[in-house]
Amino acid sequence: MFLLSPVSFLSRPEASPLHDLLNHALFKAALPVPAMLLMAPIIYWFFRDTWFQLDREAQEERGALLAQGHLDLRPAVAFVIAAVILTIQEYHGGHRTFDAHIRPWLAEKYSRGGWKWLQFDHFADLYHYGWWSFMRVTGYAIVPLSLWKIFFPRDRLLDFGLRLRGFSRHLPMYGLCLAVVIPAMWVVARQPDFGTYYPFYKQSSRSWFDLISWEILYFAQFFTLEIFFRGWWLGAMRRSLGSGAIFAMAVPYCMIHYGKPYLEANGAIIAGIVLGSLSMRTRSIYAGFLVHITVALLMDLLALSNRNALPRQFFP
Repeated sequence: MFLLSPVSFLSRPEASPLHDLLNHALFKAALPVPAMLLMAPIIYWFFRDTWFQLDREAQEERGALLAQGHLDLRPAVAFVIAAVILTIQEYHGGHRTFDAHIRPWLAEKYSRGGWKWLQFDHFADLYHYGWWSFMRVTGYAIVPLSLWKIFFPRDRLLDFGLRLRGFSRHLPMYGLCLAVVIPAMWVVARQPDFGTYYPFYKQSSRSWFDLISWEILYFAQFFTLEIFFRGWWLGAMRRSLGSGAIFAMAVPYCMIHYGKPYLEANGAIIAGIVLGSLSMRTRSIYAGFLVHITVALLMDLLALSNRNALPRQFFP
């Protein structure tokens, strides 16, 4: 009689597939950690002055409020607005609401012959993403900016990273971000879940019209996403939280990537911190927007190219 140790048990031939699976899963789960540890000191070195300046301004702002006997309501108002908007987006900004209400209504209008111009039978999925993009534009930009102006009428919305002045000075930072991100994209593109996940709109390969229409909707939601996370969120809370506003923003920004490929969701943590710090340094969301749409377009084109599915005609 002899006892098998756990190691010898897992090394037996019949256990090797499970052993390989566990090793693969653990390796994949741990893979982003070294990259984050490697990038952390670089990010700190590049943005430490920006973070310090934000913390100093926040201390002065909150100190002045407290000295006057006023409560700082900005974090409470901003966090509640953000939580409500993100919850509505999750439950009503996607396919469930569209399939339950919008799709049947459009199909009925189309079947009666009154709205033949919709070509609903050809572009039903595109209308779904039109609804998705509309809900992002409304929820990420129109609602939070409007509500904030009601609660804090003295705040200027252009100060939420929307000013164009000085934008050209920030273009080198845009190039530097892409120099870091594009090589990482090549790594992500080799993952088996990448090619089947992008583009979201699966008819993009049918025609250039489909692909271009999809990218317009995609870019619109990216612009308002930048307004929400790097413009409104940071503009609303930097006076109260200082540099902490950036790291608070990075948490829900990472979470909206759940369901996407694992490495991309982890990359959103770094991207949220870097783009948020860049936005606070430049007082502009536009560099982050350009990074986002460049990466998004390249990922879609890479995915289509990898499976030999780039469009071959303009109209379907």
